[in-house]
Amino acid sequence: MLSILFPRLHRFVAARLSPQEATGLHMTIGLALLVAAAWVFGGIAEDVVDGDDITVLDAWLANWLHHHAAEPMTSVMLVITHWHSMVGSAIMALLLAAFFYVRKLHYWLLAELFVVPGGMLLNVLLKYVFQRARPSFDEPLLTLATYSFPSGHTANAALLYGLIGCWLWLRYRRARARAAIVGAACAMVALVAFSRMYLGVHYLSDVLAAAAEGVAWLAVCVTGVSTLRRRRAIRAARQSAIEGSLN
Repeated sequence: MLSILFPRLHRFVAARLSPQEATGLHMTIGLALLVAAAWVFGGIAEDVVDGDDITVLDAWLANWLHHHAAEPMTSVMLVITHWHSMVGSAIMALLLAAFFYVRKLHYWLLAELFVVPGGMLLNVLLKYVFQRARPSFDEPLLTLATYSFPSGHTANAALLYGLIGCWLWLRYRRARARAAIVGAACAMVALVAFSRMYLGVHYLSDVLAAAAEGVAWLAVCVTGVSTLRRRRAIRAARQSAIEGSLN
């Protein structure tokens, strides 16, 4: 019925849902993730700026975690948080880039070049936009002078593990494998986020907003590079078909 009454609309919708189109299903999913993640980030940011209920939860949870901090958990959290610092994240990113390069996964390497440096820069800019002070304690477990919102460690984890998850998702088609991939990526991001809250350098809203920020930027970069790859593949196929007909 839709194809009869609105043929142009039907063709547009069909193209957006087609796995073969250069701007098909992958772009639709990417845009949906971008919009959803940006909406979550915007909502959290608005609540933080306005001092809504989430800031009360932030303060209560930060104090509760600080009060219950003890060994050996503190040492474990320090290892996790330091490994996902700027230096640690850079090392992991370089190793991942080397893997993509050796495996000749050039489009994935290009995606990483946008995802990681661009995401880190975006996080720094957002910190200076909001300029939120970090949690403060009389006897802090860790002290940092930079701004709190959103969490850089959590954003970096979302970008790195999210990119790895995207690559693995396309390699493994079985539902169980994909569920395990998504679960592992989310668990790693959650672990990094918890380490930042446990050590008293971020609020709950900081890490939630950072995760949303990471997903949004990841969706932009992966969707963009995927669209570029598909466009080039379609163009090459058409050129090959033209050359074949001439021969």
